[in-house]
Amino acid sequence: MKETKKTITRRGTVISKSGDKSVKVQIDYLVKHAFYGKYIKRSTKLSVHDDKNAAAVGDVVTIAECRPISKTKSWRLVAVEQKGVTE
Repeated sequence: MKETKKTITRRGTVISKSGDKSVKVQIDYLVKHAFYGKYIKRSTKLSVHDDKNAAAVGDVVTIAECRPISKTKSWRLVAVEQKGVTE
């Protein structure tokens, strides 16, 4: 029987357009402090492959892990969940 690999998906906000077919996505999460028990905000910035240049700064997007596309890009854009406010 063939085993299928479960794809890891995350949801984050686009913080910059870093060139053609590339965006930077920030993922925010909470971590509980070991001693005090208080929750602390943490964030991770990832380089994401945007094949169709669909995402803009401020958009909430879903990304999935994939094979390495370049030195820093090993995530791809799955969908734009919510468009950012542009003024």
